[in-house]
Amino acid sequence: MKSLRLFFCALPLALTGCSTLSSVNWSAAYPWNWFGSSAGITEQGVGGISGTTALNEQAISDALGSSYRIRSGMKAHQGNIVHYFEALRGDKLAMVINGDGGSVSRVDVLDDSVEAADGVKVGAAFNAIYDKAFGNCAPAVDDESNVVECKAKESQHISYQFSGTWQGPQGLMPPDDALKNWTLSKIIWRR
Repeated sequence: MKSLRLFFCALPLALTGCSTLSSVNWSAAYPWNWFGSSAGITEQGVGGISGTTALNEQAISDALGSSYRIRSGMKAHQGNIVHYFEALRGDKLAMVINGDGGSVSRVDVLDDSVEAADGVKVGAAFNAIYDKAFGNCAPAVDDESNVVECKAKESQHISYQFSGTWQGPQGLMPPDDALKNWTLSKIIWRR
């Protein structure tokens, strides 16, 4: 009787074959992934992603670990079709990974649980990081209006994008008294 119960429990798996198990994220079974850790942003990259990481779903998934679900997409950029990947934490977009030449060249971090090496996270106030914009920031290129991009202090690869409201002309840098209330909306790592 006991073997008959086991047979009926294993029957659906046997009938569907291994395809049921192919969607399982086996890397989550590794002991070092059991407790799930957030990726960190350093000069070398984001989590395990660096400039040498191949621009494919498996390599990105392996580099970020089991905390993120990866999906791919395509978009038009300057007349070309560009392939990119998105990392989701739960159902929330956490990162956008772009590349060229077959490897990762840029990671946009939107996840407020991911911390830069200097302790900065998405959601931080402008005035908590910078005293003034001059020498640090410029209006963001290729982004919507009311976005300012600032180089992270002592970094060649990390920048911060702040967003907020300002009623001045588009393309001009808002004054420091307006920027002090803006918040960090995106951390960008570039190769």
